[in-house]
Amino acid sequence: MSTIKHIVDENIKRAEIDEFLWKEFERAGYGGVDITKTPLGTNVVVYAMRPGLIIGRGGETIKNLAKVLEEKFSLPNPQISVAEIEIPELNPYVMASRVAAALRRGVHFRRAAFWALNQIMGAGALGVEIIISGKLRTERARAEKFRDGYIPKSGDPAMKYVRKAVAHVQLKPGIFGVQVLIVSSDARFPDEVKILEEAASNDQILSGKEGEG
Repeated sequence: MSTIKHIVDENIKRAEIDEFLWKEFERAGYGGVDITKTPLGTNVVVYAMRPGLIIGRGGETIKNLAKVLEEKFSLPNPQISVAEIEIPELNPYVMASRVAAALRRGVHFRRAAFWALNQIMGAGALGVEIIISGKLRTERARAEKFRDGYIPKSGDPAMKYVRKAVAHVQLKPGIFGVQVLIVSSDARFPDEVKILEEAASNDQILSGKEGEG
């Protein structure tokens, strides 16, 4: 197998696992997964708002999950841990699910998008973009974007700092898609300039030297 095909297959598998976990643990406030292969097996970290629902009573749910990941997705010796999401508003999975839930309750798509936008930026995000697509107002499907702050679209910053999630919701006009992109407050960009304050003015330095003499 070529290197490129191997990378593509691995990314497809990760996407399938992500989709499976989201459907399985949406009630737990699923917030993404990190998968790292090691010489001893595979480390799987699942992020959720309510970790107890993923762990289960006596760890039964997480044991069954490890079995599914090994048999269905061919992950060698999966070691699963669950991490609680500290700030849900900065997690694109959580916010995409919340927007989808609002649409399901009949909230207008623009109102739902601006509410989520304000929640995310209020939590300290550097940038956010929400795209809602579907038959929004007519029989013809289209998409509307809602943006605030700074969202890099290409290069290393986009790959490193932009987190994305897509949720779908079935409504009467058809299926609506909700895509949320978030740049968290800890992002650092190569064009960022920092101005350092001088520890002391020239007069203070001179007076200090004079005092030493």
